[in-house]
Amino acid sequence: MGLFRRKASTKATESVTTDEVSGVPDGAREAEEPTAEAPGRGPFDSTQVTAMGPRVDLGAIWLPVLPGLQLRMEVDKKSQKVTGVAASLQGSVLQVQAFAAPKSGGIWDEVREEIGASLTKQGGTVDDVPGTFGRELMARIPAKTAEGKAAVRPARFIGHDGPRWFLRGVLSGRAAVDAEAAKPLESVFANIVVVRDSNPRPPRDLLTLTLPEQSRKDGAEAGPPNATPEAPSFDPLTRGPEITEIR
Repeated sequence: MGLFRRKASTKATESVTTDEVSGVPDGAREAEEPTAEAPGRGPFDSTQVTAMGPRVDLGAIWLPVLPGLQLRMEVDKKSQKVTGVAASLQGSVLQVQAFAAPKSGGIWDEVREEIGASLTKQGGTVDDVPGTFGRELMARIPAKTAEGKAAVRPARFIGHDGPRWFLRGVLSGRAAVDAEAAKPLESVFANIVVVRDSNPRPPRDLLTLTLPEQSRKDGAEAGPPNATPEAPSFDPLTRGPEITEIR
């Protein structure tokens, strides 16, 4: 099966199902138990788990696997760096990125305010509400249909402040409007392990992601990947972000 597709932009995407890279039997899909020092639910720091468990190693992020979950890695063509990962499942998408954060405290409150201000400026609407992982943003983002008609794309922005890192997720598709549809991807987010290296990094510096091992072995340009819903490409950690779709 072909796992790599190049797009007509500065980004490329590589698509792979987690069943192909995890080597974990379908009956053993629960995330690794955290250590006694870890909270009951994550996301977790790598110091809080005893092993990778049934997760895909993406460098700075160990992503839990679920049957049928498909990953799409966003790769910058010029630098060949992986800039984000989108996990798709049954019409829902979770896009995840991990960033450096200062020792002094978290940045989610500040980031959330900036995202809200930017989306409002672009004509969208944003509600800052309590959610599964604390405060989150329920957004309605201006978009266009394939026919060019004005439309609205709902999205949920979720975040978690860890020790010297920040994990940001964006739920779109069914998960943005249906609480039941969101539960599997919320579980994925809750069981992510972030691996923060010891290098000094400025706050909001993107932590390094890598391609899954199986995807690297299969190579490029082997043909079209499995069809999955396209995930919007968000960069809310820069001031005045653009909200676009991967094309």
